[in-house]
Amino acid sequence: MSRFTALPVTAGVIALTAGAAWADCADDAAIAAYVADYLAKIPAAALVPDGNMEDARCTQDKLVAALVPHLGPVIGYKAGLTSKPAQERFGAAEPVAGVLYQNMMLEDGAEVSATFGARSLFEADLILVVGDAAINDATTLEEAIAHISAVHPFIELPDLAYAEGQPISAVTLTANGVAARLGVLGAPLPVEDGAVMLAALADMTVTVRDAEGEVLSQAPGAAVLGNPVNAALWLMSKGYEFKAGDLISVGSIGPLLAPPQANGAASVTYDGLPGNPVISVTFTD
Repeated sequence: MSRFTALPVTAGVIALTAGAAWADCADDAAIAAYVADYLAKIPAAALVPDGNMEDARCTQDKLVAALVPHLGPVIGYKAGLTSKPAQERFGAAEPVAGVLYQNMMLEDGAEVSATFGARSLFEADLILVVGDAAINDATTLEEAIAHISAVHPFIELPDLAYAEGQPISAVTLTANGVAARLGVLGAPLPVEDGAVMLAALADMTVTVRDAEGEVLSQAPGAAVLGNPVNAALWLMSKGYEFKAGDLISVGSIGPLLAPPQANGAASVTYDGLPGNPVISVTFTD
């Protein structure tokens, strides 16, 4: 399994809400049990299934601290459920937020087991690279893109992790860090003209194909909150503070898919981005 050499970044700081200090976090035993199951790729019990979002965010903080020794430092953040169909599937009223770890990043063309997680999935995604901390002052797409240095095609390989029958909701997904496991990172596309890139990101057509070239899904970039850069603005609205070099996963551009649907391999084409890039992953037995 080939791995991407991590960018030299420092994770941004999450500004905790005042109420989070009194959140009913998962206890240490629940975190330890989840981590043990996660590392063994065994379906786990849901974290804070009866909790609220403050409980989920507090639990995620504890879980991240427990996973960093295994997955490497946090190198960025991810927005999930950034399309209406995804929100409807999981009963969410808005996106959810998690983190990206250094050791989860794989190179384009990577080979991974089809059972890379407890409940393995894959999806077309996109990564934004923060150019400088001034992005934290942005309130519009135009202001935000001025502080994004590059975008990367990205196939996320999430792991729902929870056992069948366990509740999978905005709360439980937030608690487990929005199912982070692995991801295939394509070559960077520098942002040379912000207006041009903004238009390209909204207008691009993202197509997922299986090993035989059959189309599994197709969606416009605008499926992600109207424009993928809105994922960064949404995260900032929730108190996330970015630093230069941070990576931001914008969320699924199209449906979540299962590795068997790929017939051994999947490719994602980003028609409308510079060079119409294509990235791929091979699923092994």
